[in-house]
Amino acid sequence: MTSTSSLPQIVLASTSPFRKMLLEKLGLPFVTAKPEVDETPNPSETVAEMVNRLSLAKAEAIAPHHPDALIIASDQSASFQGRPIGKPHHYENAVEQLRQFSGQTVTFRTGLVVLDTRHNLTLQTLDETHVTFRSLSEIDIHNYLILEEPYQCAGSFKSEGLGITLFESIEGKDPNALIGLPLIDLTHFLRQCGLQLPYLPD
Repeated sequence: MTSTSSLPQIVLASTSPFRKMLLEKLGLPFVTAKPEVDETPNPSETVAEMVNRLSLAKAEAIAPHHPDALIIASDQSASFQGRPIGKPHHYENAVEQLRQFSGQTVTFRTGLVVLDTRHNLTLQTLDETHVTFRSLSEIDIHNYLILEEPYQCAGSFKSEGLGITLFESIEGKDPNALIGLPLIDLTHFLRQCGLQLPYLPD
């Protein structure tokens, strides 16, 4: 059993309140840090390649400041009909996005990296989640956007909130991945790094 005294420092390389909330589910003590990473896509890379690259870059940006830690980093992007989906930023763009998604499927790719700086070990994976929207009326779209204002969310919805009311189905391994952190893969990686999960504090 991993005791509190032998537990390595765990660092979440994100200041996202949603990723913080998800990691708290595991009951592990951790701190957060903001990685300074340029998230501009490379012209020739796919969405999957970009997500993998940025997940690793976020972990590596934090690593020099935490030489004896487990660093958890994640990045997510969505695509529709093969094209990346950005944040709408305002109501009119969000309406247009949700109109396009009505009755259609959007693919979310969520990258995960655990970087064990104690042993120079990097574990990495990519989760795919397919979200099919029900047929959305104009009033469905308007009411949702007024209530939740998801203008800083790629795809114009928050699956952890009322966005779930827009869906017909979700196909994927881990519902947590859609919110921003694949906990099933994360627990596998943390066990590979020597942690006992479920974690029972001393």
